Amino acid sequence: MQARAKKTVRRAPADPLGLGPFPATATSPNALAWAEPSGRAALYHANCFELLDRIIDKHPQGYFDMIFADPPYFLSNGGITCHAGKMVKVDKGEWDRSRSPDLNHEFNQEWLRRCRDALRPDGTLWVSGTHHVIHSVGFAMQQLGMKLLNDITWEKPNPPPNLACRTFTHSTETLIWAAKSDKSRYLFNYAAMKAENDGKQMKSVWRLTAPGRDEKGHGRHPTQKPLELLTRCIEASTAPGARIFDPFNGSGTTGVAALRSGRLYVGSELDPEYIRIAAARLKEAAGAA
Repeated sequence: MQARAKKTVRRAPADPLGLGPFPATATSPNALAWAEPSGRAALYHANCFELLDRIIDKHPQGYFDMIFADPPYFLSNGGITCHAGKMVKVDKGEWDRSRSPDLNHEFNQEWLRRCRDALRPDGTLWVSGTHHVIHSVGFAMQQLGMKLLNDITWEKPNPPPNLACRTFTHSTETLIWAAKSDKSRYLFNYAAMKAENDGKQMKSVWRLTAPGRDEKGHGRHPTQKPLELLTRCIEASTAPGARIFDPFNGSGTTGVAALRSGRLYVGSELDPEYIRIAAARLKEAAGAA
């Protein structure tokens, strides 16, 4: 008599935030896609608006020590750029299309308000962007009563050439670092940043290369940030064990940097392909951390 093969039962990952049942909606699967067994990291397949509302309801005093956000730049408007020596259209997806300046700003106000409310009283928020979006972000932060701490210029040594030859070559992005409010006693690891900068005060212009092939081994994201950039933001403004959140998770670079730096991480992403890439990267980083 042959023995029956054992049926493998896949268990759902543990819920590290204790959010409980989280039903899907017309705009969001609202599912926990991946979680590190000891609770160090979690990735939600969700619309960040709905996930943040859920987190704020569960933790009304705030939950995260730091949030890093790389929101849509609203650049996918039929323009062109250079990639790998070839002319390509600037078309990252429907999520990156501009509706209008007013609607774009309203979108920024809504996700920023939720991020502010999800921060602990002394928490801080980092947001990256080009001139297409960053001015709206800064204005919305001020409208929401946040305290602007720094604007960081990320200088790219080898930017794509300007094919139209009608403006200067775009070679920078801006990061805004802001505290939850004027009363926030935010953390800045001044000594660590000074030590990283050969014993000199670190300035607000950071010259860092774009992500290399080794950071894209599990797949590519059109706006992927370099691991070095995220690591510096995290280590400058949080302590080991801090809780980090990324509402626009993308390929998961924020989570990889958080795990490697000894922090805890939660990410939210709506695109299933980027969920796949991010989960693979986070799992790899969790195993190496």
